[in-house]
This record gives sequence, structure tokens and C-alpha cells, in this order.
Amino acid sequence: MADTMELWANASTEDIQTVIRAVYKQVLGNAHVMESERLTTAESQLCDGSITVRDFVRLVGKSDFYRKRHFEKCAPNRFVELNFMHFLGRPPETQAEISEHIQRCVNDGYDAEIDSYIDSDEYTATFGENQVPFNRGARTESGLRQNTYNKMFALDRGPAQLSGAVKSSQMVGLSAGNKITASSATVTGSGTEKKFRIVVKGATGGVRRISTTEYLVTAEKMSPTIQRINRTSGKIVSITEIA
Repeated sequence: MADTMELWANASTEDIQTVIRAVYKQVLGNAHVMESERLTTAESQLCDGSITVRDFVRLVGKSDFYRKRHFEKCAPNRFVELNFMHFLGRPPETQAEISEHIQRCVNDGYDAEIDSYIDSDEYTATFGENQVPFNRGARTESGLRQNTYNKMFALDRGPAQLSGAVKSSQMVGLSAGNKITASSATVTGSGTEKKFRIVVKGATGGVRRISTTEYLVTAEKMSPTIQRINRTSGKIVSITEIA
């Protein structure tokens, strides 16, 4: 069973610092945080009790540190995988769940995507206001599917892995039956990158007929393609990783 950590009332300064380190470790995926990258204002607010651990988790998720390493440098599918792992402590259950979050990020923006995890009923029921999120994949827990552990293993190989170092999706082979196999990271430009199918619907022509367009792109081209689609009248219907 995973260790859990909660910030209690009247916690000592040492206890609060332990919680702060635990939040950085969980939310940033084992990344080393230099002194200049720490959220000193947010840390002070947590220390004086003006914000909760949940608030601190949100601020770390919306930080430049998180955005640059997990949003700007990873394929969208991988970004969503990491969000589930970092904020909810579990992998996404279906491709539909992944697509829903990608579309939210495209349509509503980065902050709305981060908020969607932290404001969810699942987060509230699991972690509440002052518990640090943790890896739930190793636990037997009501509401989690039986193969959650196998999926989590595909995403998280333990404390030695820096999660943001893997840029491509690890949820390979995800199907309606929720089967999954672990994949290894690929090197951009190596010719072995994963490819994605983006299905877009949009109005065209004088009578505003609805057309469907498919884009086949590599992980490297995913974010620019989504940004280009977002500047048009097109609406992303689904994003699927293909062999």
C-alpha cells in the first residue's frame, strides 16, 4: 500500500516542509526542483494556513515548471496521462477519457485542464483538502478497475523514473476492452515515433455543411497541428494513437 501524507492542524514547520517536498515529488514526477524554481509565495501561504494542500497542488500544476516540462514538451496524450498520474494518482481508464481532457485543454485552455482534476469529485473523495496525492495503482480500492495496476506500471516505473523525460504516450494498445501493453520512449526524429489520428469536424461552404477531416501526425507535430486546428472553426472529435 502506498504511503499517505496529510497536513494536520498545528503541524510543525518540519512537517509542513515534508508535505511541500512530497507535493513537488508527486506533482512534478520526481523532477529535481532548484531553489530558484520553488514557489516561495505559495509555500509561505501553506505555512501560514492561508491555503490548503489542494490549493498548493493546483499552484504547482499551473506553474511554469509544470507547464514547460509536461505540456510544452510532451505529446498531448502523454500530457493527459501525466496529469492523471500526478493529480489523481491513477492512469486514464479509456481512450475516451484521454480525448475528453485533450479537447478540454484545446477548447477551454491549460488552466481549465488542470482545474478539472483538482476540482473533481474523485479528487475530493480521495484526497480531500490536505492530503498529498499519491500513486493509487498499487492499492486495492473501490471504484478502480482491476487492471489499473498494469496501466499504472506502463506509466510509472517507480521513483527512479523522471516522468517528464518520456515525451510520447505510454498507453499503447488501449481499446474498448481496456487492454494495455507498456511501451518504451521514442526519440523524436528517429523514424520510430508514434503517430496519431486527429478527427476534426467543421462547417464548410456557403451552406455551412459539416465536414469531417482526419489528420495523421507524429508526436512531434501533434501540438502545432492542434494549435492550427484551434485557430479555425474546426472542433476536435477524437485523438487516437495508432501504430
